[in-house]
Amino acid sequence: MMADVVEQSGEAAAGSTGTPGGNTAARFGTDEPAAAARIAAIRERIDEIDRTLIELWQERAELSREVGTTRMASGGTRLVLSREREILERFREALGADGTQLALLLLRAGRGPL
Repeated sequence: MMADVVEQSGEAAAGSTGTPGGNTAARFGTDEPAAAARIAAIRERIDEIDRTLIELWQERAELSREVGTTRMASGGTRLVLSREREILERFREALGADGTQLALLLLRAGRGPL
């Protein structure tokens, strides 16, 4: 299947790329058609992943806001710091320091700034 994508992308990469004169080097960083086709195929997958990440980010933020709203409506606290620490630790263990930063952004998206 990936070979099919590479072949299809190769035709587009070897021809006009939407840049003046069909300059593949400007678009893909190489003039070599096979490499440009592979890059195009990989970028398609990256774009799919980005779309999925954005959808998941938005869903997670909405769910997190719903948890907070439900908790406060029942007389609970706005935040549960132990839960936030669990999330931070999970991301740190999986991704290192960048994971901590990502978790902080996720938490902020769901609850807003402190």
